[in-house]
Amino acid sequence: MSESKLKCRFCHAAVSLPFIDLVNAPPSNSFVSPARLSEPEPYFPLKVFVCEQCWLVQVDEFKKFDEIFSADYAYFSSFSRTWLKHCETYVEKMSARLGLGAKSFVVEVASNDGYLLQFFVKAGVPCLGIEPTASTAAAARKIGVDTKEVFWGKASAEALVAERGKCDLMLGNNVLAHVPDINDFVAGFAHALAPTGTLTFEFPHLLNLIRLNQFDTVYHEHFSYLSLGAVRSILAAHGLTVYDVEEIPTHGGSLRVFARHTAHISLIVTDAVAALDRREEEAGLRAASGYAGVQRAADDIRASVLEFLYAQRRAGKRVAAYGAAAKGNTLLNYCGIKGNELISFVVDASPHKQGLFLPGSRIPVVAEERLRQDKPDFVVILPWNIRDEIEAQLAYVREWGCKFVTFVPGTKID
Repeated sequence: MSESKLKCRFCHAAVSLPFIDLVNAPPSNSFVSPARLSEPEPYFPLKVFVCEQCWLVQVDEFKKFDEIFSADYAYFSSFSRTWLKHCETYVEKMSARLGLGAKSFVVEVASNDGYLLQFFVKAGVPCLGIEPTASTAAAARKIGVDTKEVFWGKASAEALVAERGKCDLMLGNNVLAHVPDINDFVAGFAHALAPTGTLTFEFPHLLNLIRLNQFDTVYHEHFSYLSLGAVRSILAAHGLTVYDVEEIPTHGGSLRVFARHTAHISLIVTDAVAALDRREEEAGLRAASGYAGVQRAADDIRASVLEFLYAQRRAGKRVAAYGAAAKGNTLLNYCGIKGNELISFVVDASPHKQGLFLPGSRIPVVAEERLRQDKPDFVVILPWNIRDEIEAQLAYVREWGCKFVTFVPGTKID
């Protein structure tokens, strides 16, 4: 990995400690239409570094934020039943914990297609979604979720407060990693949160990425890779204190942090915060040595993927994939897979992706009925984090002897 000239997006220190180098790749959610198949795709460096001052793991911003999250953004959150159930449970628990009701105000930043706020709407809790992509914002409005189409930051927070007032609950699920200007982003939350309000962030835990070889969660939309320690520092710099934390199973193992204004001392910091902070330190996340080994693990997985796929080709077996997920695109592109020679097609439940082609690999994305038509011998599950859900949904493929395959954290075939 070449030397970085990157400045930390939080503390602005020079960043040079390498974490992983996935060379070059197209943006993972920039699907290719049939009309563009003859056109070249833009590739950008995908190299990740660690700030040794604040321990924020980060990639440089090679493709601009507003180009990634464009009007035709293809990721819609509502196509996973597991994820929807997770969100419904969150709404129930937070409503009870904070006493939310008809006089409360909830704001979700990066509300996507209304996947979560729909449950607050059903519960009669006033809410607003903040979502910059036109396609998902339109989908949210169709199900009754009031949505403001804007990028979040201090300026948009000031406009929100002037129009609607302060927020009793603010949340951001799997978005904190997606922002290049993390200081402006968090400053917006600090400005819009009521003095006694609560803020929650959910994000994949960096510790699991390292321990479980989850290198495929690295892609251009993820500008940062987050630990509790780094997030506490970022929030503290903006007058916010993490007062509780939960470990949750989503996205291969995530954290949900609860934060308040530092001045709101009646919300006591729980023992869970200190306990997890100690675990991160013991795992080496406050020292350079704790970030070694990720590259080797990624290279080993790449070798396993190619060995499996070429073995099936030689044996005359048919391989399909399920889930046109960003993490799958990272995996396929790092393995150098091009066209449908090794993987015939990828099934995805979202009609917004069907009929398109995966970025880089150009594998066609199709509807589920293609599985029954072609009867492949193997289905590679690319979003391994919802393997159980997908296996249950596709249980019928076992009728013709088909097996499921995942490659992260290691090859599993059953």
